[in-house]
Order: sequence, then structure tokens, then C-alpha cells
Amino acid sequence: MGGTVPGAPPRGARVLALPGALDLTSGKRLERVEVTYETFGTLEADGSNAVLICHALSGDSHVTSGDSDRPGWWEPMVGPGKAIDTEKLFVICTNVLGGCSGTTGPASVDPATGRPY
Repeated sequence: MGGTVPGAPPRGARVLALPGALDLTSGKRLERVEVTYETFGTLEADGSNAVLICHALSGDSHVTSGDSDRPGWWEPMVGPGKAIDTEKLFVICTNVLGGCSGTTGPASVDPATGRPY
């Protein structure tokens, strides 16, 4: 189902719930924030091969196909033997805050009101 329904995280994505509220520069506060992400490759014990890829607002965390049959949005650049080589690097790609693919955004429910932000 993921990746086929607007606002749903891509298939294979994971969700990280931040441990506390997030205060915004506007003075507003998000009491509960969840960040959807996908990883590709193997993390070295010391973390030295981690690479974070960020996307545009309309993108999602599915940067490359990995174990999926669905190509990622940066498939020509990320994967085994490519410029960002997932045989050497551990790639993390998150959905941006306020985006539309799983991370907390305008469609998320504000726990204080029970309504979308």
C-alpha cells in the first residue's frame, strides 16, 4: 500500500518518532513528530560510511530501488556501482518535515485538537 496512497510512506520505509516536541521558529510547537526514512547499504561499525540524502519538498524517501521493484527518484545516481555506491556507503533518505509522504506534515493530526495541522 505504501507509495500508492497520497500521504502514505513508500513501501519499505521506516518511521522514527522523535522523543519530544519540536519547537518551530514561528513560535508554534509540534507535540508529536514522526520522520519517515529508508536506508540502503550496510552501516560500518563506526558509522564512517553514512550519507544523508535530502529531497525536494515533493519527493519521498525512496531514492533508489534497493530491494524493491519500484525505481527510486534518483535511481541513475544511487545504488551498487553508481556515483553514490550502496556497496560502499550506507545511504539514509528521509521525507522532509511538512512533506506529503509519511513524515509529519499538514495532513497529520494535531493530538491537541484531533484535527489536521
